[in-house]
Amino acid sequence: MKIGYPCVNETLDCSAATTFRLASYTDERVVTTVTNNLACLQRILEFNVQHGLLFFRIGSGIVPFGSHAVNTFPWQTEFAPQFRAIGDYIKAEQMRISFHPDQFVVLNSPDPGIVERSIAELVYQGSMLDLMGLDSTAKLQIHVGGLYGDRDVAIERFIATYRTLPEAVQVRLVIENDDRLFSLRDCLRVHEAVGIPILFDNFHHECLNHDEPMQEALRLAAGTWHPTHDGVLMMDYSSQQLGERKGKHTSSLVEERFREFVTHLNGLDVDMMLEIKDKEASALRAVAILRELGLAAPLPLSASV
Repeated sequence: MKIGYPCVNETLDCSAATTFRLASYTDERVVTTVTNNLACLQRILEFNVQHGLLFFRIGSGIVPFGSHAVNTFPWQTEFAPQFRAIGDYIKAEQMRISFHPDQFVVLNSPDPGIVERSIAELVYQGSMLDLMGLDSTAKLQIHVGGLYGDRDVAIERFIATYRTLPEAVQVRLVIENDDRLFSLRDCLRVHEAVGIPILFDNFHHECLNHDEPMQEALRLAAGTWHPTHDGVLMMDYSSQQLGERKGKHTSSLVEERFREFVTHLNGLDVDMMLEIKDKEASALRAVAILRELGLAAPLPLSASV
């Protein structure tokens, strides 16, 4: 089992998602910014390996305006060696990597322009995984999208759009059950139609479900992942922030809730992304609990204590 956190390391003094305003776009700014972002990404990955955090969600802003028409700079060629070196490091350390495109990526939108831009963003983010030389177990995580007044039509529109995607995107795409619109049951309908894996979110399932017990929900989601092509189940983990609106993620790991959740795994292997505000701080506590339970590998000998 691998534990991770998304995008930002709050311990280090750098960001892998620095950018600039569209009005300030120049090729020179792209070169400088991508150079710095990739250097920071390497530092984050090294920190994670040192601390036994072997699952990481890379932020989508590595290349400013990477899917925008304004960016005509051949960054895929210019930065191919750097992406390859990062990918080699990821593979050597047996890390798991994902991207989670922003909420503007909506494949089931009735607006063709939104769909076109969404596909361009998925192609851009998937191409970074391709440049790293990572196989199809490195994933692009999205939601089904909006309801637009008709659940069945919205699901069918997602399925129709999915079938038009480039194969390089299809093999990486996974859908996540959400907390308000599309439940695990809805995602299973999409999976049955096109075979897309379901990235399971435990907190979203607590907010929106059809009375499936957590252990059963995990089993159903895991069954949508091909062990070779997709790898083990990826999931997001969080819990309710007490005293806040329903669906508000906790700001720090609540250890007793985490320990209780782990009992539902019942031997199931998962790679778990903590969607918790304090990022690596909670991830470090979670992986320590898993080590205590014999569910995570020990720290490398070179790790700081």
